[in-house]
Amino acid sequence: MKFNIIVLFLFSILSTFNVLGQTIPKEELIFLTSEWKGERFDNGRPKVPDDLLERAKKIGIDDAWTVLENEGYKNQFEGNWKMVHQDVPVVGRALTALFMPSRPDVESNIKARGINSQGRKGNTNSWPIEVLTTGDVYVADSFGKIDAGTLMGATLATSIYSKSGNGVVFNGSARDLESISKIKGFNAFVRDFHPSFLEEEVLMGLNTPIRIGQVMVLPGDLVLAKREGVLFIPPHLAEKVVGTAEFVALKDQFGFEMVKTKKYSTGEIDSQWTEPLKKEFMVWLDMHPELIKMSKETLDTLLSKRTW
Repeated sequence: MKFNIIVLFLFSILSTFNVLGQTIPKEELIFLTSEWKGERFDNGRPKVPDDLLERAKKIGIDDAWTVLENEGYKNQFEGNWKMVHQDVPVVGRALTALFMPSRPDVESNIKARGINSQGRKGNTNSWPIEVLTTGDVYVADSFGKIDAGTLMGATLATSIYSKSGNGVVFNGSARDLESISKIKGFNAFVRDFHPSFLEEEVLMGLNTPIRIGQVMVLPGDLVLAKREGVLFIPPHLAEKVVGTAEFVALKDQFGFEMVKTKKYSTGEIDSQWTEPLKKEFMVWLDMHPELIKMSKETLDTLLSKRTW
């Protein structure tokens, strides 16, 4: 009997956590991301492997975009951001939040349920932070609001970084730029910075599909945010995008070396490669195994499918 009570108690905790962590059913999230066949979090959010996140930090956003474009994913990039730092990429798994303009009756009910039934604390813009894990990127749509649309200041930015080791992407604004800029390793992609406090906004969706500009973002998407802008990579394409981008970078590095040594001209490098050039590239790869981050299987697949 005592064992059954403990099991029921643990189940209730896990069930509550699952509800707190998202606002769509787990089954629906799995359905929407059904192309993903890998590991998932308990609430169904795809969990792109940590090692792939690390590799993604080093790829070019242009190369990654090209792979998605060729796969038919034409609405994955959003530009026109302001950043805390120009040289700190934000790469990780999307944890999404949807904010809407406040409406008194709805906001009152949302906060009452969150505080009284779910153990929430503070304003609703802090609630997504409570469920962040290492490697997550807090991605929020707050309908582009700037004045009184500041989803975080220095305190929340510190909390976000301590929980995720990562930054944020906000279709909205942030405040305390001077203080935030002192958080080493943290970056924020926002529409603007503003000294105002957050007002007249309420959280209406957590770990649910959202829109960031022209992009549909799903929980678990691989976020690749660099100076050019933000690319959202569906998790089931993450390995292919990263691996192909790595291969392109290798090919480019080889080409640069060949041009510098004047062994081949830029015309030869930029045109369809000849068989001797392909063979020389393969020899070069064998001489630089430390540059190859992808698995041998991935490399072999990419080599077999290249038209050069």
